[in-house]
Amino acid sequence: MVPEAPITRTEHGLAPNGEGWFVLNAQEAKWVDGHFGAYTRFEGEPRFPQLGFNIAVLAPGQPACYYHGENEQEDFLVLSGKCLLLIEGQERPLRQWDFVHCPAWTEHVFVGAGEGPCAVLAVGTRLTDEVVYPRSEVALRHKAGVEKETREPREAYAEIPADDEVPYRPGWLPGA
Repeated sequence: MVPEAPITRTEHGLAPNGEGWFVLNAQEAKWVDGHFGAYTRFEGEPRFPQLGFNIAVLAPGQPACYYHGENEQEDFLVLSGKCLLLIEGQERPLRQWDFVHCPAWTEHVFVGAGEGPCAVLAVGTRLTDEVVYPRSEVALRHKAGVEKETREPREAYAEIPADDEVPYRPGWLPGA
């Protein structure tokens, strides 16, 4: 029998504390906000060992991270709003309910677009941590890329301030 994980209340929301199954509403979860938008991972300690889940909320023009490719599959679903997908050197406009599949090493990043926030559900495997941040003109045009290619996340994000833990803000998610 798998036990239920305890849920801990922090000043910024709820997070699981230990192993086991749990139910956690996205509006009640702990969030972080920073240079690359707001997001919740739905996890505490320990982190999920095989799959990562998060919901990211991006303002118009705000990238979700730096343009990158990794040796793991990732999949995305636009929950609300509009965004621009930069993928393999191309720009693709996305809207609510568009699904994006990225096999290993697909270079990509999302940038908020439209008139208001965009919410994107991201799911990815966590079996290894190989990544490349290539120099990309299309990503640099959207302030979503690195000037010099690197395989080191610390190098890519060296100038980016740390995210702040925050509670959920009304309006980030559709119907919430």
